[in-house]
Amino acid sequence: MIAVVGAGPAGARAAYVLARRGAAVTIFDPSHPREKPCGGGITGRALARVGDAIDIGAFPRTTIRTARFAPDAIVDLDGDALVVASRAAFDLALLDAAQRAGARVVRARVIDLSIGRDAVAIETTAGPFSAAFIVGADGANSLVRRRLATAFRRDQLSIATGFFAHGVTSAEIAIELTPRPAGYIWSFPRPTHLAIGICAQADAGITPATLRARTASWIERTGMANGARLEPYSWPIPSLSTADFDTLPLAGERWALAGDAAGLVDPITREGIFFALASGEWVADALSGRDPAVAYRSRVRDEAVSELRRAAQLKAGFFRPAFIALLLEALRRSAAVRSVMADLVAGRQPYAQLKWRLIKTLEIGLIWRALTT
Repeated sequence: MIAVVGAGPAGARAAYVLARRGAAVTIFDPSHPREKPCGGGITGRALARVGDAIDIGAFPRTTIRTARFAPDAIVDLDGDALVVASRAAFDLALLDAAQRAGARVVRARVIDLSIGRDAVAIETTAGPFSAAFIVGADGANSLVRRRLATAFRRDQLSIATGFFAHGVTSAEIAIELTPRPAGYIWSFPRPTHLAIGICAQADAGITPATLRARTASWIERTGMANGARLEPYSWPIPSLSTADFDTLPLAGERWALAGDAAGLVDPITREGIFFALASGEWVADALSGRDPAVAYRSRVRDEAVSELRRAAQLKAGFFRPAFIALLLEALRRSAAVRSVMADLVAGRQPYAQLKWRLIKTLEIGLIWRALTT
């Protein structure tokens, strides 16, 4: 039996691919699917990744037509470049697909585990289990990671906090880049509410309460949630440095980490759904070979780490006041720069090629210098 801890996108995708190939898979999770404290943006490339498993038009979602960068820079988005969904609905669709493929779900919390010579011993609130291999897809607070590698340090985490604004929605996302704290405030329209929040490094010395107050002030100033019932939330998100990506613990004898548990989150946007789905698939692929840990580590480093490491390198410059001011001006006056930003929002623009895209615009002398110096 292969054990998957966590029924979010990474775990459900791993279980689906494994079960489709005939493996005996058990998912351990006491609470999924559930609404999650994030924007809920799902890029077109993430949707394409799961087109074999779910009907992407069957769950409630909002197709985003524009991204408004405060105060007045508007970027048009095409097709399904970005949709915003209820995470409860999206995660349910993925979990249902895994179960239809043959995966078993145990509604129990894993409380301990250990790697033995011949098996993985798993203690849960439903009793003990034994597995040949365990996939840790249990998020930023991953128990599998804490037991088999090392917990994320505070400087490796961001805190996402804000409000679900119930009873109001929209057809555009709104974003305001902020130098202090380095990050952005967002409003993402889900089908029945807005997910509004802010993200900051956990070691920045700013409390979740202070960040929520900042978000509440932004909501009042913009007027985008007038009359809504505000439900507060707060949640950690991995946000790693270049050095962290160089030493990423991903897998070992009889275990692997996927998604947020592995730290596979864009350090600039904090988007993690695409790499959660991809890494779930990659660990399933690796388990078909002789040395899953080696194969999985190699795949992740080739297809994810180089991109995420580049984002970590650019992060410091991305939220500098000079860069923010130049970027907003360029977005207002340059269709070419708006096209670059549209592809960044949709996850189609690799960071490694960002410089060369910008070189083709008339803004490179300003924007690239502000971003990298």
